[in-house]
Amino acid sequence: MLKHSLVRRWLPVATIVVLAGWTGLSLAQDKKPTPAEPKAKNVVDVAKDTHSLKTFCKLVDAAGLAETLKGKGPYTVFAPTEEAFKTMGKEVDNLLKPENKAKLERLLKNHIVEGQKTAADVKAMKSVKTLAGCELEITVEEEAVMVGAAKVTKADMSASNGVIHLVDAVLTPVEKVEVEP
Repeated sequence: MLKHSLVRRWLPVATIVVLAGWTGLSLAQDKKPTPAEPKAKNVVDVAKDTHSLKTFCKLVDAAGLAETLKGKGPYTVFAPTEEAFKTMGKEVDNLLKPENKAKLERLLKNHIVEGQKTAADVKAMKSVKTLAGCELEITVEEEAVMVGAAKVTKADMSASNGVIHLVDAVLTPVEKVEVEP
């Protein structure tokens, strides 16, 4: 009788312990680390991940435009490649001097447009107004898209706050000439 009494008391406890152990083991095995959602890259991050835009990124930082381009946007950036900046020679080094920051900022703003303009959008346009206040003429000849004097060499590099199009030339802003009446 004593044996039967012990079994009746401890059997439910033992059952609960065993079930709890199996449940814990099961849950531990089912838990797989979930990969963190990759953070969407903004225009600056995409540019920094693009090997042919190292000089462009360096100039954006020096001009103090990085925070702007990391902002909400959206922006369309016609970013000159390394080859485009090589044609400027030592002028790039001059632009990095503190006394030329305003000139550098204006030069870079001439490559930035408000709004997200995909390649298809750009092809359909006749011109586009830059943040520097200049109008850039857009022409399409066969498959080549020209923005000002620059040819788009790679289009539609998407970012969370806009799009980047690589261009083969630096777009120098035209100085406004005021004519007296």
